[in-house]
Amino acid sequence: MNTPGGSMTKAELVEEVSRVSDLTKKHSEVIVDTVFKSIIDALHRGEKIELRGFGSFRLRKREPRKGRNPKTGDKVDVPPKKVPYFKPGKELKELINREDESAGSSAEASLDQLPGVASQA
Repeated sequence: MNTPGGSMTKAELVEEVSRVSDLTKKHSEVIVDTVFKSIIDALHRGEKIELRGFGSFRLRKREPRKGRNPKTGDKVDVPPKKVPYFKPGKELKELINREDESAGSSAEASLDQLPGVASQA
């Protein structure tokens, strides 16, 4: 899949969903796209998304401020804006920070420990 310390792309996520669920890549892509779109739509409506044991997504409001154009050094007005924010849940933090008990431990095994996530094996 991806390299340790690297990043996972959307295509790799779709591949993993396909592998774990025995669905086609096309069906897996629809699932991944639907989850992302649902999160974006809820945030757009100003709603908070809470995934127990994983974390929550919400919006934070940034106040207007004075910025600086890095090229010219001129001061510019930066308008107020909303930015998405993810706060990891306690269980996710514990899984990420847990010492590796075995070199072969997988994310799939770790995910089974999150509430509401069951292995397909």
